[in-house]
Amino acid sequence: MDARKYGAELVGTFILVSIGSLSIAAAGAMNVSPLVVAPFGFGLGLLAAIQAVGHVSGGHFNPAVTLGALLDRRIDPINALGYVVAQVIGAIAGSVVLLFVASQAAVQGTASAFPDGRMLQAVVVEILLTAVFLLVILTVTKRAPGQAAFTIPLTLTAIHFAGIPFSGASVNPARSLAPALVGGTLDANIVVWIVGPLIGAAAGWAIYRALEESSAI
Repeated sequence: MDARKYGAELVGTFILVSIGSLSIAAAGAMNVSPLVVAPFGFGLGLLAAIQAVGHVSGGHFNPAVTLGALLDRRIDPINALGYVVAQVIGAIAGSVVLLFVASQAAVQGTASAFPDGRMLQAVVVEILLTAVFLLVILTVTKRAPGQAAFTIPLTLTAIHFAGIPFSGASVNPARSLAPALVGGTLDANIVVWIVGPLIGAAAGWAIYRALEESSAI
């Protein structure tokens, strides 16, 4: 157990969620579409978090990423649990900041969403996008670690552009759970943004391992 790493995950997730959420709220205040602003808000938020504290903990800031690292034996189960707890706390703190500077409605506006009657499709999109995200993360952190700090945020930006209309493009259970709790909108739909990304993380890891093993032949 390493308190410094847990603290870094808490702070990094706070940076990610607060910058991403505030950017969505700012877009609404300026009558700009969140569909355009959110990808850059969360992508640049992740970039800032990685640059600030990524060197301390590895820069997960996402339970799905921690699951991928656990499956790849880059982190042990005890520390993985500590990371996830820290991430959830950091995400909640980020949503509380938005509640303080804006309103509960603003927090609700940052919660992940999908079109009515399209839950299954939203889960599939979350699985697909998270699998891509984890494949990129696991590959670049091993093959080209010097590029990871920029490649990973750019990938998250692209994922948001691709997925927001269909699933809200969470790919991060902590990022979706926090505004639902703080904004008072937590309901059964939260399973989309918890189950989908976790399955996607496992799928991304499986693809990564298959490709790594084939390249070693």
